[in-house]
Amino acid sequence: MRVESKKAVVILSGGLDSTTCMGFAKEAGYELYPITFDYGQRHRIELNHARSVAQHYGVQERFRIISLGFLRDFGGSALTDDSIAVPRTGSEEAGQEGEIPVTYVPGRNLLFLSIATSFAETVGAEAIYIGVNALDYSGYPDCRPEFIAKVEEVVALATKVGVEGKPIAIETPLIMLTKAQIIREGIRMDVPYSLTTSCYNGEEEACGECESCRLRLKGFEQAGMKDPITYKS
Repeated sequence: MRVESKKAVVILSGGLDSTTCMGFAKEAGYELYPITFDYGQRHRIELNHARSVAQHYGVQERFRIISLGFLRDFGGSALTDDSIAVPRTGSEEAGQEGEIPVTYVPGRNLLFLSIATSFAETVGAEAIYIGVNALDYSGYPDCRPEFIAKVEEVVALATKVGVEGKPIAIETPLIMLTKAQIIREGIRMDVPYSLTTSCYNGEEEACGECESCRLRLKGFEQAGMKDPITYKS
């Protein structure tokens, strides 16, 4: 008798956190369905990295890139509006501690999870993995546990499988881990960090100065490991 394998949609950006989520989903025994989004982001190079990660896990035929170009039309973020600079560590642009940074993209994770839910229900996936984090992160409101809990409630109410009593789970294995803990877990699972990028500036070599690069480098340092990617500075 053929047993159906369980499936998970992984929101994969090609960055360190989402790629670690691929590792967690694989370790949990899921058949992987990676999905990424082209929203006109400054760092569109991450799409190539996401594709490389999907190839590494042998699921490139299931890898989907969804276009959300209207987010660039809306602007309102340093990642979608060229007139807003990506803050550099130690600069006046970086803002004050506790402020939501200009790299926040309004509604991004809400959109990502909505579309991932549609994809998950279509392919019969039981779970959606997303690499949100509420400890070593930039302060985005759509990375908090409260947000995920509410979205999971809505997903249960708004889907056929939810109404039938088989709601899609939103898995956030990184949400309460430090960046160093995330990296240690990734190394344990042989996550291919050399294929990832975290830089918001979107060049071949990571800048090493933006908030995302800084958090990544700090995580590797605290984990006692060397980041395998190349930095300009």
